[in-house]
Amino acid sequence: MSIINQLVVKSLPLVPKPLVRYFANRYIAGETLADAVRCVRQINAEGACATLDVLGEDIFTKEEAVASRNGSIEVLEAITREKLDSNLSIKLTSLGLKLDKNFTVENVREILKVAAQNNIFVRFDMEDSTCTTDTIDVFRTLHKEFPNTGIVLQAYLFRTEADTKSLMNGSMKNFRLCKGIYRESPGIAFQSREEVQQNYLKVLKLMLETKSYVGIATHDTVLVDGANKLIVDLGLKKNEYEFQMLLGVRPELRNKLVKDGHKVRLYVPFGQHWYGYSVRRFKENPEIAGYVARAVFTRNR
Repeated sequence: MSIINQLVVKSLPLVPKPLVRYFANRYIAGETLADAVRCVRQINAEGACATLDVLGEDIFTKEEAVASRNGSIEVLEAITREKLDSNLSIKLTSLGLKLDKNFTVENVREILKVAAQNNIFVRFDMEDSTCTTDTIDVFRTLHKEFPNTGIVLQAYLFRTEADTKSLMNGSMKNFRLCKGIYRESPGIAFQSREEVQQNYLKVLKLMLETKSYVGIATHDTVLVDGANKLIVDLGLKKNEYEFQMLLGVRPELRNKLVKDGHKVRLYVPFGQHWYGYSVRRFKENPEIAGYVARAVFTRNR
């Protein structure tokens, strides 16, 4: 990211929220469940499927965590009611992970009961490294009771290869593999793009060789090409993996993957807590940060 774009990202709290929201529209389905349903319908019509996420990190009370749980249950009910080709992604911090791990297990269990009743898959999202061990622990506990679940692992963490092997040894073999977006220290995470790419493909090969089902979550052409080579070399069928992408990021790549016959799933976030998610997208995409900068300068002329 250029120095100018770094300054723009650091200055985002000073940018009027309506302007941030304008540039965030491509990444977020909207603020309501109805917005999300409309978005997923369009995605399905274009030949892709979805995973819905209710934005709501950084909760501070158990009451907020229960409200977040109820929001996820409403999503599950809407997926069934509207006959959407979608599953659900959940972030454990929004369900109480920073408050009480045992409470979180029970809170998530209520979501998974409804998901099981409706035969809907649920993905446990991964957050920053302070949550990694607890997220895996909660997932292990609940996967025994609810096998139609999977977890996200992040290729930039040194520990991910070992975590993958440990989970597979416990018969947990449904993963989303992503690079990782949170800033982590050199003591626990690869820092260069090339190192992250190398570890991503190393872990992906490990997963695919052992017949894990993997959501290959990337917009990186190097990783897409590497994944395609692994798919061919291992003789995988189209129903043994899928590609996953973020809503609004590289739609031309998504369309090409769909056209080539791959299953593609878009991560579709929605809700009133859109700001933090949007800022992370801007940090990841310097081009968008540049758009914001130009818009601010134009606005102030």
